[in-house]
Amino acid sequence: MKPRLNVHVAFELFDKVETAAKRPGVTKAAVVEAALMGFFSKEFDDQRDGALIRRLDRMTRQYDRLERNLGITTETLALFIRFFLTVTPPLPNTDQDAARALGKERFDYFITQLGRRLAGGKNMIRDVLEEISANESDFFTEAEIEALRAVKEAGSPDKDKANGEAATHAADRGKADNV
Repeated sequence: MKPRLNVHVAFELFDKVETAAKRPGVTKAAVVEAALMGFFSKEFDDQRDGALIRRLDRMTRQYDRLERNLGITTETLALFIRFFLTVTPPLPNTDQDAARALGKERFDYFITQLGRRLAGGKNMIRDVLEEISANESDFFTEAEIEALRAVKEAGSPDKDKANGEAATHAADRGKADNV
């Protein structure tokens, strides 16, 4: 005989247990026992752990992207500041008021452009990375690329089969013409 266990459950759970127990050959005790077995099973733990691991992996990839973007942003800002300070001569005192007014106007324009880009969902880092990413034309001339494509197409099994069939058909046509 199995040990007896008295528990109190929410009405919603009790209704679900009673509904499941209405099937032929199923008892309330069997439903509760199956639920407890599932709760304590290693498979349940593995599923939960798997979901947590997938979520942590996704968060790690997001963090890595953020860290990369922050590094790019920091390096870009540092390079700009260094360049700006290196090439910009100091202004005489008489021109500083005009320079401040022009600087304020240019800064306001900058803020307006920044707001537009952010509202439009544009990302300067992504644009720059796409612009500087390498493509075939950076390594090969157009003639070399075409030659590589021709070699690739000639080496594919489907092409060989098609070329062989075409040669066979051409030979058959030649024989038919000679007859």
